[in-house]
Amino acid sequence: MVVAAFVAPYLLEATARFVSVAAQLPDVRLGLVTSEPVERIPPDLRRHLAGHWRVDDALDPRQLAWAVTGLAGQLGRVERLVGALEQLQVPLAQVRESLGIDGMDVRTARNVRDKSPMKETLQAAGIPCARHALVRSPGAATAFADQVGFPLVAKPPAGAGAQSTFRLDDGAMLRSWLAAVPVGADSPALLEEFLTGEEHTFDSVTLGGSTVWSSIADYRPPPLEVLRNPWIQWTVVLPRDITGPRYEGIHRWGPAALKALGVTDALTHMEWFARPDGSVAVSEVAARPPGAQLTSMHGHVHDFDLFRAWTELVILGRFDVPERRFAAGTAYLRGMGRGRVRAVHGVDAVLQKIGHLVVEARLPQAGQPAGADYLGEGYVMVRDPDTAVVEDALHRIVSGIRVELAEG
Repeated sequence: MVVAAFVAPYLLEATARFVSVAAQLPDVRLGLVTSEPVERIPPDLRRHLAGHWRVDDALDPRQLAWAVTGLAGQLGRVERLVGALEQLQVPLAQVRESLGIDGMDVRTARNVRDKSPMKETLQAAGIPCARHALVRSPGAATAFADQVGFPLVAKPPAGAGAQSTFRLDDGAMLRSWLAAVPVGADSPALLEEFLTGEEHTFDSVTLGGSTVWSSIADYRPPPLEVLRNPWIQWTVVLPRDITGPRYEGIHRWGPAALKALGVTDALTHMEWFARPDGSVAVSEVAARPPGAQLTSMHGHVHDFDLFRAWTELVILGRFDVPERRFAAGTAYLRGMGRGRVRAVHGVDAVLQKIGHLVVEARLPQAGQPAGADYLGEGYVMVRDPDTAVVEDALHRIVSGIRVELAEG
């Protein structure tokens, strides 16, 4: 019997699913560390938990250590300490080291969380990636712009996904960004060369330092363009075939990047660019399950449950490599403007043609608030053995469905 603690600050939908799957693993006693009071935990989940410990701040390593120690008094020595959120990885590693729990160490967690040492480590190992600078003053930002040229990408050093990431096209945009996000000795920001080309993911499982499974997805268009254009209904495609020259470079550089960063046993989410000349550039890496419905899509492509596979990996140290059987993709439905969803147009006509391919969907509902991020107001996920069929279905969705937003 393995005693494990799962840290989940709040039980949002995806996080709650990971916790529920972990709590039902055979031969696992799971304690939950959360900011949620026990009465707010859904009864179906609560009955599978062996323990619960509430903390005020689940990102504070001192509170986490207190919680894990408390759970150990109830359940026995905690042997695994896990969490699915990117922001948790460094605090979790700090607690593991302080309490002698196996798992990712602090150095590796910082390498895959803080984007400046991440890029420095990759460059030192000869891994192709964007030129970058951690700037602590307007002068340093301007000097980097003079050296690299525009456009640039500005982001927080420890951001998650595309949050607070901006494209700066010229000096005026750089000055506006510096005015809005003042940088200083204690509040640095990361500036990067703007990479051009197709953007993809490389999600993989590493065991004992070797990459044992990987899956590739294509962003269409790249997330930064999606952030700049709130009306774009974008797609993610997981092609059935990820061999051949198109992906050859990342199959080489992806595992090499993970080795350089110190990753030995983890599921990681990597974003990378295929440049116009065919070369590869690694953008960034996160030691967590992928977001934006990618965890579900990988499951549909391989006909397995990646939620369960991740929990078995991080708690039990095992991973059964699945076969890639399908292509899959998700279309994200986004309205233009502000306010709430007034209506959704074209759904019936589109589903009449491609409804048999749909494996998962969340359609926008009249009255719901406009989405607060690039995921928009809803999505439709499709699957088929033929990648071209999936691509055609996604095109029909984004061109045929329109979300109408309105104030008031």
